[in-house]
Amino acid sequence: MPGEHIHIVDDDPDIRDGLAWLFDSRGYRAMTWDGGAPFLQAARARQADWGTAVVLMDLRMEPLSGLATFEQLKTLACPWPVLFLTGHGDVSMAVATVKNGAWDFLEKPFQDNELVDRVAQALAAASAVQDSSAEKQRLRQALASLSPREREVLDELIRGHYNKNIADHLGITPRTVEFHRAHIFEKMGVTSAIELAHRLGRLENE
Repeated sequence: MPGEHIHIVDDDPDIRDGLAWLFDSRGYRAMTWDGGAPFLQAARARQADWGTAVVLMDLRMEPLSGLATFEQLKTLACPWPVLFLTGHGDVSMAVATVKNGAWDFLEKPFQDNELVDRVAQALAAASAVQDSSAEKQRLRQALASLSPREREVLDELIRGHYNKNIADHLGITPRTVEFHRAHIFEKMGVTSAIELAHRLGRLENE
């Protein structure tokens, strides 16, 4: 799991250290923060490349609460799933945060295995989102790299037209269409017009 991190945000040093030890012992890369402010500062520094991470955060912290930290994290458009650790009296507040976009919450005291399982699920979801975002960015860059003529050929291809029809429509030879088609497939990382249409369809429906 290279590049994946678990950010532990809690103003109680015993809990921070205990959680860090737990995740280190399971092979995860844990980073600890003694409050919301230093964590948010670190998060802002990662905006250009978020990477894959999960946040474990105490709901009750001083001076910046977990809820306030979460709201600021959302304004940064941070993609990291946030899992709140909460006491019994704060369960209703934790449920509200989940409805407002948090990944999940776990009531103290919790079972170590359950916590690790929840974090593993969140990391898997975060990784899938990251992969999807990276693929969409790559497709956008590939589209931008196409020449005007290649864009015309691409539009014909995804309509299901054959090379000869495309040549007639654009006033070029079938051989020239084949040349552009090969370049388009190479740039877009596809092997067929159907695959090309599927990828562009996912990009448009994001």
